[in-house]
Amino acid sequence: MAGNFLEIVELASGEIVLRRSGDEDNKPLLTLSFSSEAKSFLQGNHLGIAKVMFDAGLNEVSRQGESSARAEDLAEDRVLH
Repeated sequence: MAGNFLEIVELASGEIVLRRSGDEDNKPLLTLSFSSEAKSFLQGNHLGIAKVMFDAGLNEVSRQGESSARAEDLAEDRVLH
């Protein structure tokens, strides 16, 4: 069942990555890094902010996919009874 879930991990380098949980090569799907100035401004809440940013991105991808599917449905001839 590895790879069915996503996880957010802060690496030793300070980068925050989104990757598939249990992925053997640990290849990140997305990488986010905050400058030390940004981390200071966020007062240690950078992981929470990263989670919100990743969530927003994934929600937008999902929304666009739904819009695209609806547009394809409307482009086809349909018979309604």
